[in-house]
Amino acid sequence: MIKKVNVWDTYVTKKEGSLMHFDIVAPAEITDPEKIYAFGRQYLKTKDQEGQPLSAKECRLCHLEALRPEWEASIATRGFFIIEMDGCG
Repeated sequence: MIKKVNVWDTYVTKKEGSLMHFDIVAPAEITDPEKIYAFGRQYLKTKDQEGQPLSAKECRLCHLEALRPEWEASIATRGFFIIEMDGCG
């Protein structure tokens, strides 16, 4: 049972030049940044932003927090949850 998650603060430049800001929420046990970046790339595909750079420059571990109920289903099925902040629409 997942109890703690890491929140990865992510900023990606969109194809048209504006900035997307979102957080990638994943189980704290996932410590490999490449796995987190892969989650971010999956999300970018859903926003028609496939191929945009996503690495340590764009995505950094921000903090650890308790798992919130609204994230559970997504993490259970996909392994991660995305919190859309700015420019994600």
